[in-house]
Amino acid sequence: MPKLRVHNLTISLDGFAAGTGQRPDAPLGDRCERLHDWMFAAMQDLADGKTGTDVEFVERGEENIGATIMGRNMFGPVRGPWPDDSWQGWWGDNPPYHHPVFVHTHHPRASLPMAGGTTFHFTDEPLGTVLRRAFDAADGKDVRLGGGPATIQQYLRAGLVDELHLAIVPLLVGRGERLLDHVAEGIEGYRVAELVSSPAATHARLVRR
Repeated sequence: MPKLRVHNLTISLDGFAAGTGQRPDAPLGDRCERLHDWMFAAMQDLADGKTGTDVEFVERGEENIGATIMGRNMFGPVRGPWPDDSWQGWWGDNPPYHHPVFVHTHHPRASLPMAGGTTFHFTDEPLGTVLRRAFDAADGKDVRLGGGPATIQQYLRAGLVDELHLAIVPLLVGRGERLLDHVAEGIEGYRVAELVSSPAATHARLVRR
């Protein structure tokens, strides 16, 4: 049965997945510019044919994924009504998804087809409706749930996440958005299926009991 999976979601030692002041020159907000250093290094190692714990988790995040769901904050720094359709994401003309991507927003806009097979769909529909659309689009494969933290919290509270992989890095942020705030009983029913470390990150994989 297809699953909803979170992969390579990086948090600091004090639990933050994003800082304050997100903007074009600081996609993750203040004090978070090094949050994903482990992943960028692993992606380079993968391209160079190297192996390792971090490389393995980066590879796992791409396996059997047919669609992605994300929040508007992950798509970009624009807030409120869209002034126009000029913002097309952080990733250039050929985003790394290569499948349908559903973006939660209070301000829907026309779908945005990009090079490489990625199409962004902007929706204000309920979580369950968006998830069904994503599973339909994934055509039997799993769906990946991206950030930001608030979007993941909503899916956790609704009991919809099947697998959650966290990469915990040796960085203190101090303020911003903590991943596991506001989830209450949403984290009940999970077990830690895997806990391994590299010099750059500790990887915790949580699955439903």
